[in-house]
Order: sequence, then structure tokens, then C-alpha cells
Amino acid sequence: MPTSFLPYDPNQSYLLPPSPLDWLPEGHLALFIGDVVDGLDLRGFYARYGGDGRRNQPHSPTMMVKVLLYGYASGVFSSRQIAKKLHEDVAFRVLGAGNFPAHRTICDFRQLHLEELAGLFVQVVRLARELGLVKLGMLGVDGTKVKANASRHKAMSYGRMKEEEARLKAEIGELLKRAECLDRAEDERLGAEATEEELPEELKRREERLLKIEAARARLEARQKEADAARGRCDGDDRKPTKGDGRGSKFKREFGVPQERAQENFTDPESRIMKTQHGFQQCYNAQAAVDGESQLIVATGLSNNSSDNAELLPMVKAAQHNVGKAPDVVLADAGYRSEETFAALEHAGTNALVALGREGKAALRLDPERSPASARMAQKLKTEAGEAQYRRRKVIPEPVFGWIKHVLRFDRFSLRGLKKAAAEWDLVCLAVKLKRMHVLTA
Repeated sequence: MPTSFLPYDPNQSYLLPPSPLDWLPEGHLALFIGDVVDGLDLRGFYARYGGDGRRNQPHSPTMMVKVLLYGYASGVFSSRQIAKKLHEDVAFRVLGAGNFPAHRTICDFRQLHLEELAGLFVQVVRLARELGLVKLGMLGVDGTKVKANASRHKAMSYGRMKEEEARLKAEIGELLKRAECLDRAEDERLGAEATEEELPEELKRREERLLKIEAARARLEARQKEADAARGRCDGDDRKPTKGDGRGSKFKREFGVPQERAQENFTDPESRIMKTQHGFQQCYNAQAAVDGESQLIVATGLSNNSSDNAELLPMVKAAQHNVGKAPDVVLADAGYRSEETFAALEHAGTNALVALGREGKAALRLDPERSPASARMAQKLKTEAGEAQYRRRKVIPEPVFGWIKHVLRFDRFSLRGLKKAAAEWDLVCLAVKLKRMHVLTA
């Protein structure tokens, strides 16, 4: 008896038009994101288009937000790839509802609405609290280095900048002399008056390169002046300490002069060289505060300082503002230790457990008179309750970074500049949070 197969006819047309919602199984992530976005306040997105009398109809901001959030939640960050998915992927087509914006439209929408997209993060945090998902018992704070949209090979050290400036100025001088001689010879040959001609392309290229290097050197020197001023130095201090009686060894460099190895990047000047698992890279330092029970991100931060110890207080304050209540206990690793931070947390009445050294390393020797807040922190960590609570730190924020970097494969920013990269980090964390909420509410 021959085998009977289910009907298969690729050319069969539908007798009645199907509903796009039937193309996805019930409870699909795309449907969940669509429902959440429908409940958010998107007036900020629509405000840009109100009453401007444009003739070309823009795409619906609601649709664009849904597509962008689902793209980031499914690991599709490129505007070109999102535009392609709108044609090829069923979930994207359901959210697009027959709209196929070009990649340039998607890119422009993301750039124009960075602040509004970042503002959705707080709305979703408060929605999660209303659903009972965020209780803010334990709050884990941690940071991770994310590569900037910049090549480390497009950077130059301060010492190299000075050498390149001298070399380019010499070459420009030689080229100007050659051009002047050629003009004089041409005028004598033709018997005509000297005319001002366009500079050769070779000369223009060197002048443009010189301007870029001079601007980069100025940025380095401005940052060094800020750092020196924060240390109590001032212009004209003759490299002598200005605090106390002025005694002590002289500073190695003049006020506002960077170290020879200090670097500046030409593609994203606001990014910095940071140490990562894969060596030194152009990066930003991304922060996340994570609710201990639900593992939902409740606050974010981004800086171009590789050190974490100035980030704990802002993250705790942001989490408290976003959720509307203070955490019961804050957990953070040794990268956040600081006597000033510990004192500020105690003054605010925040119960925190912050390691004072790396695991497996010898404990720091503390002078209770010079570092009283650190000494009290050490005592809390030695108690049975403190040890039990601190052991939870690793399983709160670290898995979240694993989802971002290894599941979604977000390990590099698409946008350049600290402000834009910070908004994109909010967008990534919002997408991960929606993905986690989808699992928790299933």
C-alpha cells in the first residue's frame, strides 16, 4: 500500500486572506514586544512629526519601535539586516504589518530618537514592578567593557603626534616652495602675470592630516589639564606640589602636558583604550544594576573611564529612581571599593556589601582611623549573613552580561560618541529586559 502524505502544493492560493497574527505561535516574543509597546507612552516619538505639513508620509513610530526592539532582542543590530529581515523573517513581517522601511530610514529613526528610545527603559522598569517582577531585594551592580565603533589602529600616541606634526609641517613647507618655484617658472615661460592656482592634492591631503592631528593633540592636552587641576595643580606651578608646604618631589611633566604614550582615537575620540579578555581595545565601560530575584536590569550607565569605583553611587541612585524604592542590599565586587563611596552609602542608609579585594588574594590591611567606613565594610563581610549574601553577587549581574555578549552577540557599539553609545546601551538592556520579562510571564 503506497504511503499517504499530507497535501503539499506551493502554488495553492488562499481562498480567504489569512491573519498575519496566525503566522506566529501564541506567546511568541514578537507578539509580547508588540503588546508591551502598545501599552507604552510614545508621544515623544510622535512629537517630531506633529503639524510640520510634510507631504511624504513617514512610517508609524509605533511600528518602528517594535521592529527595532525585536531586532535588538533577537540579536539583529544592523539597520541593513533589520531591513532585510522585514522581507524574509515572519516575526519581523508581523511587526512591520506590510511596511518595509529602507535601511537608511531605520538608521535615521534610531539616530533621531535616541533619547526617546532610552526613555522607554524607565517605563518598562516601572511596568515590571507593577507586574510584581521587580522587588529590589538584592541589587547586583557590575560593569563590562564593550568595544567602541573605532579601530585601535586609528589611534595615535601624544609622542607620535608631535613627531608627525613636525614631519608634516616640514613636508608642507617643501611642497609650498616647490609649488612657488613651478609657478614662477610657468609665469616666465608664458610671460603672464602670476595667478593663484589651486593647491596640489598632495599638499591638501597633508594639510588636512595636520589639522586632524592638531585637534587630537588639543583634546589630549585639555583632558590632561582637567586631570591635573583635579589633583590640585595649576598653570605655572613650576612642577612643584601646591598643597601643604610645597615640599616633596617635583612632578615629572608640566601642567597640562600628557604622557608620551597617552593615546587619542580619530574615529571615536570619546572612546578609550581599555584592558579586556582579548587584550587592549577601544572600549566604553558599560554598567548595569540587576534585580536579584528576577535578573531584570533596572538601571544602566556608560562611561569612558575603565575604572568602576566612581560608578556605584550613580547606579544605586538610578535604580532607586527607576523602581521607586531603595534596595534592601547592594552587592558589588572589589572594583567599586572606595572609602568615599562607603561613607556616602552609609550616610544614605544603604546597606551595601562590596568586596575589599580580589578572591584568592590576601586581604587589604586597613587602618580603622584613616578608613573607618572600609573597616566597617570588612566587618560586615566577615559575618555569616554578609558572606551568604555576598555569595549571590556572581549569579545576579554576570549572567545578564553573558546573555548580552554571547546570546545576542552584542560586543561592539554601532554608534560613535559617549552620548550616542549610552543611548544604544540603554536600547540593548531594554531588549534584554523584554526578553527576560517574556520568559518570566510565560
